[in-house]
Parts: sequence; structure tokens; C-alpha cells
Amino acid sequence: MTMSVPPARGILTECVRVATAAPSLHNSQPWLFRIVGAAIEVYADPSRRLPVADPDGREQMLSVGAAVFTLRVAVRSAGYAVRVEGFPSAENPALAARVTAVRPTRADRDTETLAAAIPHRHTNRAPFANVPVPPEPLRQIRAAARREGAALTVADAHARDAILEMARSADRRLKARPDYLAELSHWTGSQVRHDGVPSWAVGPWDALETVPIRDFGQFVPGPRTSEPFEPHPTIVVLATDSDTPRDWLRAGQALQRVLLTATWLGLATTPISQPVEVPSVRRMLTTPPARAQMVLRIGYGRMAGRTPRRPLTEVLLAGDNVTGRGTGGVATAR
Repeated sequence: MTMSVPPARGILTECVRVATAAPSLHNSQPWLFRIVGAAIEVYADPSRRLPVADPDGREQMLSVGAAVFTLRVAVRSAGYAVRVEGFPSAENPALAARVTAVRPTRADRDTETLAAAIPHRHTNRAPFANVPVPPEPLRQIRAAARREGAALTVADAHARDAILEMARSADRRLKARPDYLAELSHWTGSQVRHDGVPSWAVGPWDALETVPIRDFGQFVPGPRTSEPFEPHPTIVVLATDSDTPRDWLRAGQALQRVLLTATWLGLATTPISQPVEVPSVRRMLTTPPARAQMVLRIGYGRMAGRTPRRPLTEVLLAGDNVTGRGTGGVATAR
């Protein structure tokens, strides 16, 4: 059955607003949307790619994929079945995905659960409780990754320590890159803005220097705060079987399903991106042909609050003001 009358534009606009709650590297929110009939097109915003930390746009596409998954949940929660096309136009590689409301249908329980978690999901850069995550929640988040065509591996004690050392090494290498600190500083601060990592979301420095949280705090005025983090964090690695832009888009959707599932289960999450931003380190995280897409720290922590989001006027495009350029889902807004 094909829908003869598409959802009201107001419904789809609200779905776009919900989709902007997705996570992104440095809270850069590198996405653009356009409503065309019953479809919402999702593009990557090239002006928001981080050229030092993410020169090939892989993490940008993960962010866009996370927005696509959030959009899927929002449209399903609004009462419509969804069709998703990844990179649907060979003529326009700028178009990362098209999410179409195909017919009215009642949202299932899984959709309702994920939708309820969306406003509560946030990156938590604070210490977690020094208790292990039980097997059942870990089973559920692994299943969440599999549903989106990815694999989530929970590191054992030996692998955990190795990954944390890789992350510390990668962090040092990133800081040695020209303009890396300037790029980090650009996305950090207390000035009034709708993106980036505000001062209150930076979190303390790990007094034990166990968990390599990205150091946004060096750009925040005032004395640095430090707290002891959990000495044995739960670390998981999200991976795909190959490493093309389609895999990045798929991995982003898997990442958001994992994060929303974890949020619903009462778990806090922190991306540890540094080891996947240094190619030589990234290759050490998995056994070929699998490719690591993201490393996450998972545990139980106090609420940290959501970072701000760009207004719809900045991300929702009208008419034909999107043109394709390059590959991998890059878009230019005129």
C-alpha cells in the first residue's frame, strides 16, 4: 500500500527537529535536511567537517548516520512506516540518505522505547560509578548494533587496558598535528552559540589519568577541576565489515541505536574517538576485514545535561538550495 497523501509538513518538520538531537564529533552537528513530499533528504554539511581530526569525513558520516537513525525513529514514532535509502542518487553523491514516510502505521514498542530515550541521550564526560556493567545490558546493546549491520565487542580486561593505552597514544599524536588544538578550541567555549562543547559540558580531568577523555577543558577559563575516574571502565568497540562511506553511514545508525538503547537502560556513555582518528592506531583495534568505527566508554554516571542544538532555520533547507560536490555525502548549501 502506497500513501496517497503525505504527512503534513509540520509533522515532518518536527521529525527533523528531533533528528538534530543526534550526537556528532565536537557537537559540530554537520547535517542538513530537506523535505520533499513525504521524504526527508539528509545531507552532510561540508562547512562543518573537521579537517584535522576527520580529514576523510568518516566521523562526519557517522554523525549524519546517527541523525538518519534518529529521524527514522521520529517518523516511526509519528505513526508512519519508513523506507530508508542510503546514497540514493548516483548523480548526486551529496545526498547521504532519503527517509520516506510510506504509509500510516502504529509505532511498535521498540520504537516507542527508542523515541523516549532521544531527549535524554547525551555525552557524559564525568566519572562513572566504579561498578561493572552487568551482562544483560551489554547483551542488549550488542544486539542493538547487530540490528543495524554492525558489531559491538566488549573489551575484556587485557583488551581494555590495551585500548586505553592506544587512546592515550593517539591523543598525543593528534595534539602533535598542526592546527589540531586550534580546531579543538574553535568548538569549545562559553560564548553564546548553538553548537560545540560549552564550558559546563567539558567535565573534569581524570585525576588518575586512566580514561583519555578529549581535553576540551584546556580552553575553558578558570582553574582546572579534576576527579578520579573509574579505574576499570567498560570499553566497547563498534565495527563494520568494510570501510566505505556506506559503511560509515551504517555505523552511525548503529551507533545511535546503541546509544539510545544504553540511555533507556540507564547507562551513561562517552565516545573515545582518538584511537579511530589515527589510522595506524585504528588498524590495531580490530582483526581484518573488520574496521573499527568508534570506541565507547559505558557505565553508570550522574546526569550531565544535553549540549545545545542548531535551530531549524540553519539546518532545514528549502527548494533547490542544495548542490552536490565530491563524494561521501557532501553537500553545499547555496
